[in-house]
Amino acid sequence: MRNNALMLCRVCGLEQAHPPWGEDGLSPTYDYCPCCGTEFGYQDSSLAGVVKQRERWLAADARWAEPDVMPAEWDLGAQIRAIPLEWRGPTDSHCKSLPD
Repeated sequence: MRNNALMLCRVCGLEQAHPPWGEDGLSPTYDYCPCCGTEFGYQDSSLAGVVKQRERWLAADARWAEPDVMPAEWDLGAQIRAIPLEWRGPTDSHCKSLPD
């Protein structure tokens, strides 16, 4: 059984078609997240990098890197809350403060 956390972007919480860090959680694909534009294995290789990239993405109004694949019923709050706890920074209020 696949760990759902392995399927999520560490920055924005979008579920990916394939694990961004491989089945072992240690082998990045170096693909890009279509939502926040993060390159897996580069901008998300440390907690500090993840938080910094998330702040950049949210400051840019959480624009999709590939808007043509954005679901019509996209819910930013639900997606952000899906981010695994280990990838939320100690001062990362974004994961808690967004409305349902």
